[in-house]
Amino acid sequence: MVEISPFKGVTYNKDKIERLEDVMSPPYDIISPKMQVELYEKHQNNFIKLILGKQFSDDTDQNNRYTRAKELFSSLIDESILIKSQSSAIFPYKIEYKVKNELTTMNGFFVLLKLDHSYKSVKAHERTLSKPKADRLNLMRECHANLEPIELLYIDENDSIRKKIDSSLKRPLISVKGYDGFTHKLWKLEDEDIIKKITRILKDKILFIADGHHRYQTALNFANEMMNKSDKYNESSDFNYRMVILVNMFDEGLSILPTHRLIKMSNINMDNLLDKLSQHFSIDKRKIMDKEKDYELLGRGIKEELESDNHHRFAMYIKGMYYILTLKDEKAMDQFASERSKTWRTLDVSILHKMILEQIMGITEDNLEDHVKYTQVDEEALRFVDEEQFDLSFLMNATKIEELKAIAEAGEHMPQKSTYFLPKMLSGLVMYKMDI
Repeated sequence: MVEISPFKGVTYNKDKIERLEDVMSPPYDIISPKMQVELYEKHQNNFIKLILGKQFSDDTDQNNRYTRAKELFSSLIDESILIKSQSSAIFPYKIEYKVKNELTTMNGFFVLLKLDHSYKSVKAHERTLSKPKADRLNLMRECHANLEPIELLYIDENDSIRKKIDSSLKRPLISVKGYDGFTHKLWKLEDEDIIKKITRILKDKILFIADGHHRYQTALNFANEMMNKSDKYNESSDFNYRMVILVNMFDEGLSILPTHRLIKMSNINMDNLLDKLSQHFSIDKRKIMDKEKDYELLGRGIKEELESDNHHRFAMYIKGMYYILTLKDEKAMDQFASERSKTWRTLDVSILHKMILEQIMGITEDNLEDHVKYTQVDEEALRFVDEEQFDLSFLMNATKIEELKAIAEAGEHMPQKSTYFLPKMLSGLVMYKMDI
């Protein structure tokens, strides 16, 4: 059963911050070192200092990015730079952006969700890694807060929840232009009747984690940790709830982008690799003649070659050329993942990881983090190889929303970074401070 509740959100004080845009941040997990520096310089109270503070060579257990976040969070509250709302509410959220030069809007709302330790009403589709979980757990231990939301999807074919919310919206509490150039708007909705109706509609729904698998598991780990610390805590304790954004799976403003794989492996023998690939893939070689590459144009052309309704295709890019790999027969996956469902075996991302990375290149779950990095930017998947930051890359098609749903419902997990939802949430709009 899905249990949601309104909460007293913590937001930046508009009387203290002249331009709210200056203190907002991208989500922590897509911030590059260069972007971190830029955000630090943008405003002394930029949200980056809470979610992804700088690390220093003389950091200790007593003084580090997490303890500094705790001190800053407390001081921002004490100085009323961050303020807590007087009454509980849900916080409707809209992101206006362009897809293929057409304006669209993603609709969602911030709410507290009671944690489901069994993953029965909350379904995950990706496995989690230890390092990101440890990082977010350390931050939560210090700040006792949900600084960023988790994005979950629900199914509402008639879009009834959005219609109920929109009927009550007037002037937004916050309206800012994000790092992405998108317009992010946040409202505060206190209408108890509407909140009760939404609560009833969601009660028997299944939720699917779209973005934030590591943060959700971290919330579960933190709750277990707190329950073991004292017998005064119970199911209603603040840490048994997590701030999330709920979005209709059928929302027209929701998009999924492909996540390309960047490979670092210095001992690759290309002739040997191509020979092994040819056993299961047809291979079409493409030479790139232009020395001065237009990476945007090249990336667009490669993606057009990959598009297919009935074939599994990848582009393997090396310096100066790329290969279009087309799977000859889906049944080839049966020998490599017979224990998995047919849906899992026919995912592009499963085929790439199981057949190419694991079976042919020897990149398994144990050494994946050493050899594979990710990017959603087509140009980066090409340019980073040319700049010799990586040895080769695999460009691929996006996972479909119906595939995500089928995998999650079956209790299976896709390989890491199988989905990348657009638009990304803006961090710093609203927070949840636990009373612990």
